[in-house]
Amino acid sequence: MSGHPGRIMGERILVGRIGAAHGVRGEVKVKPFTEDPATLARLGPLETGDGRKLAIAGIRPQGDGFVARITGVADRNAAEALRNLDLFVDRAALPAIEAEDEFYYADLVGLAAVTVDGTALGRVVAIQDFGAGDLVEIEPPGGGTTRFLPFTRAIVPVVDIAGGRIVVAPPEESEARPEDEDEGEDPGATDEGPAP
Repeated sequence: MSGHPGRIMGERILVGRIGAAHGVRGEVKVKPFTEDPATLARLGPLETGDGRKLAIAGIRPQGDGFVARITGVADRNAAEALRNLDLFVDRAALPAIEAEDEFYYADLVGLAAVTVDGTALGRVVAIQDFGAGDLVEIEPPGGGTTRFLPFTRAIVPVVDIAGGRIVVAPPEESEARPEDEDEGEDPGATDEGPAP
């Protein structure tokens, strides 16, 4: 099971976000949401949230992130004007996936989430990555607070895009229990205080 990141926004897929300017020649830091960061340069013109078209002329690793050159951006001021812009691509521009157990994360949004025994958990609203690995976000039937589960083969053993569902094996959850009155006390304690 292998997913290709990207977040769906209608028929547009969020594939990256521009960060701060880098240097004085118009380069920008960029956070790719693609499996291979170089894909941003191969996708052709990308669209910003406000409809502007931008082309990534090149992308390279820099420290623990990536730096990109954007066609027509030649100085730091122009680069700073692009800060925090999301970069989208039309869904149709993404290459077809040929492997049976691969998919785009965006294709999971809207799928039903059911347990191994068929109990409905809700529907997938997003795949998130807050830094510690991918999480599948599931909204319960009828709405309410969403639930996050690790997006691993152990927790999500089946992704059935054609069948419109994912199968989830939620981990056992622990609940805090109120302690008995006698529990938690120091067994050697006396009325004068704790045992020495």
